Amino acid sequence: MFAGDVDRAIVSVAFVSQDGVDHIAPMFTAHADKITVFAGIRNDITSTQALKRLLEIGVSLYAVDTGTRMLLFHPKLYHVRAAATAKLSVGSANLTLGGLNNNIEAGVLINLSLLDADDLAFADGLEASFDGLAAEYPENVFHVTDEAMVNGLLDAGRLIDESVATPPRTATKAKAGSTDSTPRMKMLPKAIRGKAKLKGPVAPATVPAPVPPFAAGTPLAVSPGNVAGASSTVAPDLELVWESKPLSRRSLGIPTGPNSNPTGSTTLGSGTFDDIDRVSYFRNDLFGHQAWGLNGTIETTDQLFDLVIKGVLVGTFGLTLRHSLTRAAAAAADHNSPTSLSWNAARPLVAREDLLDRTMRIWRSTVDSTKFQVEID
Repeated sequence: MFAGDVDRAIVSVAFVSQDGVDHIAPMFTAHADKITVFAGIRNDITSTQALKRLLEIGVSLYAVDTGTRMLLFHPKLYHVRAAATAKLSVGSANLTLGGLNNNIEAGVLINLSLLDADDLAFADGLEASFDGLAAEYPENVFHVTDEAMVNGLLDAGRLIDESVATPPRTATKAKAGSTDSTPRMKMLPKAIRGKAKLKGPVAPATVPAPVPPFAAGTPLAVSPGNVAGASSTVAPDLELVWESKPLSRRSLGIPTGPNSNPTGSTTLGSGTFDDIDRVSYFRNDLFGHQAWGLNGTIETTDQLFDLVIKGVLVGTFGLTLRHSLTRAAAAAADHNSPTSLSWNAARPLVAREDLLDRTMRIWRSTVDSTKFQVEID
């Protein structure tokens, strides 16, 4: 649609994210002075980073705020007009990486000839309906002209900040013993990995009174699921404190090489958190509240985790953290992380083919910094 001449273009979407704008930026940049974007806000998805990126590209940007989260600005269309033709794409795709590439979406492309009176009237009417929005709803549709306005929308809670990861939704609970092997759907085109939602270290956990160590390897909750009526240990208020790269066979404990033995553990390296000190981050910042025991050159402790797999809470488990003092001392030359997470009784739930290439995330409660969730999806 943007490959040829462009006299004007209108993009109208509910949600805008930075990775979506980055994905389409080369197409927008070539015609920035001809493009008007109408973006819904106050929807807990459109972000300050996305709107600032659009301003950086140079498009004309309008925010649409319905004044309530109960009413979304939801039209999703891309309209591109040239001298004698116009193209209109109407469908489900938002200006997000999911909408443009990674999700399953539906849409229709309409080719218009502006030499045809009916097509011309249709194109003119469509453009007029958007051109009149700001005048018709001056308190709800307004021109965003600079970063100061974007910052004001963020401060007012009308945009989100993508540098603060959005907590996962409350997981559905599985009945005891219930798992599923549903694979991730194969997509064409292949999914594009977005940027990590949080970079750098987070604040260390508040250290409470000393907690006695658990017996190594002892299951700390029913497995592999919750008993009827049991609730998760982690409150819904969560912060992302670590994210893996795509999970490999080694990470999941299902190697196929003749010289590879399943370890039942996952190494906790930098993952997508580029700026953390992997030597001290897990041992001190995240789990420094635990009473670590020393066996030779290995420090260990057991930590309770809610385990959520593919959006389903499958149980609460005591997982063992191991920290190698030898590797920590050789950190300058050793590219391996000194800390790993052993799955213990949860291993059968994790060592599965259908979890390959998914992402593992560790979330920490913002209410009680000693409580954690591990999510694989």
